[in-house]
Amino acid sequence: MLDATASGVFTIAATPFLPDGGLDLDSVDRLTAFYLERGATGLTLLGVMGEAGKLTAAESLAVVKRTLAAAGKLPVVVGVPAHGLAPMAELAQAVMAAGAAGVMVQPAPGLKTDDDIFAHFANVARALGPIPFVLQDFPLVTGVQIAPKLILRIAAECPTCVMLKHEDWPGLDKITALREAEAKGARRLSILCGNGGQFLPEELARGADGAMTGFAFPEMMAGVVAAHRAGDAERASDIFDAYLPLVRYEAQPGRGLAVRKYVLARRGAIAHPNLRAPGGTLPAAAQAEVERLIRRQEARLAALGL
Repeated sequence: MLDATASGVFTIAATPFLPDGGLDLDSVDRLTAFYLERGATGLTLLGVMGEAGKLTAAESLAVVKRTLAAAGKLPVVVGVPAHGLAPMAELAQAVMAAGAAGVMVQPAPGLKTDDDIFAHFANVARALGPIPFVLQDFPLVTGVQIAPKLILRIAAECPTCVMLKHEDWPGLDKITALREAEAKGARRLSILCGNGGQFLPEELARGADGAMTGFAFPEMMAGVVAAHRAGDAERASDIFDAYLPLVRYEAQPGRGLAVRKYVLARRGAIAHPNLRAPGGTLPAAAQAEVERLIRRQEARLAALGL
């Protein structure tokens, strides 16, 4: 079961599709093995970049079960819908019965006041019962701003909230505020960070426990976290810098997932790079840009002995 000691790299898994739009479950096996081989300490399914909104309930559960079978003892967190407590609880109970470690919950769209946001997560905690959950703080997508004091209130009054998926931007001061409150006696939450790893060295320095995000080279995040834990901040930054141009390119709004899937297919992690409609594949000009970035990345990694 997921708890507040969780750390490392929980990779946000892409959802592989066949060219006709059907689920590619064989590629789910390949992709899970790929993440494990490259340092993932956990996986997160059905996130924003997992195209969760394009899956039926049956497909969602099929992806979860196939991943769990391939992941072994690796903890797997599953995103559940923010719309409606009943469908949230139904999917949460199903994935936990299948072997998931916990679930991830966003605030419902349209929440404005602190009291409304708190009430939402209090209701979530009641609906989920003993199931541990991750609070996904991603205001750029949800439009809901959650202040540190409110996160602390949720943590204090909802003990099954065990992790913050931190994706505020700018948000480094939020990490500092939460860790300072913890030092004064507030309940600890695991903090894993998103946003494609764009700020990972700084987030770790502020007190984050690792990353919960996607990138076509998950070994970058694993290497940065390992170097940080070893006390070698410069090495962590060197590894991060070697990948930074492609991190930046993959972070493009509206195109990032196509970039990621193109590279994952290129690396043999999935059979096909396509997104499920509405969505397609990466245009030829963008593919050429990615290839150039990868060549330059390989040269930087060679200079680091990686």
